[in-house]
Amino acid sequence: MSKTLRVNGVTLTYDDAGTGVAFVTLHGGPGMGSRKGDWTTFGPLTDSYRLISYDQRGNGESEGGEPYSHEQFVADLEGLRQKLDLGKIILLGGSYGGYIALEYALRHQENLHALILRDTAANNRYKDTSMERALASEFPMDEARLERLFAGRVESDEDFRVSFAMIQPLYNVTRDPVAEAERLAQIPFRYQTHNWAFSRNQTDFDITEALRGVQTPVLVTVGRHDWITPLEASEELAAVLPKGELVVFENSGHSPQLEETDRYLGVVREFLARHVAL
Repeated sequence: MSKTLRVNGVTLTYDDAGTGVAFVTLHGGPGMGSRKGDWTTFGPLTDSYRLISYDQRGNGESEGGEPYSHEQFVADLEGLRQKLDLGKIILLGGSYGGYIALEYALRHQENLHALILRDTAANNRYKDTSMERALASEFPMDEARLERLFAGRVESDEDFRVSFAMIQPLYNVTRDPVAEAERLAQIPFRYQTHNWAFSRNQTDFDITEALRGVQTPVLVTVGRHDWITPLEASEELAAVLPKGELVVFENSGHSPQLEETDRYLGVVREFLARHVAL
């Protein structure tokens, strides 16, 4: 059963199971992400770790409240870590959650056993490439709508839903329209969170050089066919992180943890076996 915790003035909803070293996940998709996907995917790890997945402020079932800045998301994670008395943690961040995981490592690497990144980046240099790939795809794109989405100028939750539905087919190598429709119906869209992230946080985001000071072991994972945080972004991460290791999932797009789940979990377990004592 899900639990709630008051952190930095908002109520966060989280799931918590297993024992041992804490393994905390950060979902992506500000304004549309939630803990539920990570909880399902990484649930098998509760045989070895204490798994904690939570909805970040302004996402999922957690309470909203500005600012939705990287600094605030990091402060919320640290507040949750302290209130749950987790000690040193394993931290996994996917997509936009990877941004927050990296920012956390810059501020609190002493609290990390290891860091796992999934389809993310150290900067915003790939925005134009992502838009070009979307427009060049086989799927119909409204260029003006795409530009508003990337600029953080979404007008309502429904506008956000329609915009995401347009780009949703780009994410996976193998399409399942029925599953896509089911997922779309379940997403709790919150456009204000998205707009803050894309109009304020992303515009000047670039922590590339700062990451050279992170001494935490880092597993960098990416799908070969990721359209929005492409392979080059993960290659760059692995190159600048002193203890970065890159693993590419050849048959995946933006979500190898979903498209190649068994292999993904195996890679994570092998990495942690080398770097985290149970």
